[in-house]
Amino acid sequence: MRRWAPRIAFALAAVLLLAGCDQARGGGSRRLSISTGAEGGVYFVYGGGLATLIDEHLKGYEAATEVSTGSLENLNRVASGHSDLTLALADAASDAVRGTGSFERPLPVQALARLYANYTQVVVDAGAGVRTVPDLKGKRVSLGAANSGTEVIALRILQAAGLDPDKDIRRERLGIAESAKALKDGALDAFFWSGGLPTSAVSKLAASRRLVLLPTDEYVQPLQQRYGQVYSVSTIRAGTYPGVEQDVPTISVENFLVVNRSMAPELAERLTGLLFAHKDELVRVHPEGRNLDVAHAQEVAPLELQPGAQRYYQEAR
Repeated sequence: MRRWAPRIAFALAAVLLLAGCDQARGGGSRRLSISTGAEGGVYFVYGGGLATLIDEHLKGYEAATEVSTGSLENLNRVASGHSDLTLALADAASDAVRGTGSFERPLPVQALARLYANYTQVVVDAGAGVRTVPDLKGKRVSLGAANSGTEVIALRILQAAGLDPDKDIRRERLGIAESAKALKDGALDAFFWSGGLPTSAVSKLAASRRLVLLPTDEYVQPLQQRYGQVYSVSTIRAGTYPGVEQDVPTISVENFLVVNRSMAPELAERLTGLLFAHKDELVRVHPEGRNLDVAHAQEVAPLELQPGAQRYYQEAR
């Protein structure tokens, strides 16, 4: 009888442990994963703000953020179920739903809201003698991290400017923090970045050395003709970054909050409402939070609006 006692005790402990786990799962919170972006970029900050809103105001849920290389990786993560929510650029999203560009097949993604616009920032060391995109020929240039939204638009702009990215520049594939450090250290002449304003990594760099931002507005029309109306002309205002004293006309692309098509409409509706009920908290996280607008947030073409989000906007009207 004694030799069975340890086995009985072990079995009883296992049963109690499993019961405790089931109770914890039943009474605990469901985890939502948010794929963001690289440190030093707006996705990283904005995604962290969304996670805080979920933790503090969405009953029954808690959020965790994941660093990524940007839009392409984010879209693939949500499509595969690895992440529940993400931020992505309209040009990458357009490729994703059509299964073109970097995507081998259409992805099952939809949008909850249009958030804010990314501005194409071609950041150049003032001493490099570069004032236009064609002047980048022969220079050391980062086009953004591999499989990032920045890389997508950088490649398209260079080609529109008549440059071969593989032959006409000394090409690097660095994220925003790495690009800023490399330029500061003299290892780069310039880098592309597609992000909200201001981007902290660029702000810190501009405070330590003189920078030039190149205009890219002349390439909007050829990009629209080839890739659709996901590109617009916008302006980086003087004073956005230290030492940048004139307006810089450039290309902008909208950002969307993206989910898998399979998300329950009830959850999608709650998440969409969360954005607007606590917009002031997003603004405190990053100034781009000001551009969240219920009147235009549902304008998410080329993506479809998630049915739960659509229900929220209909009731909001």
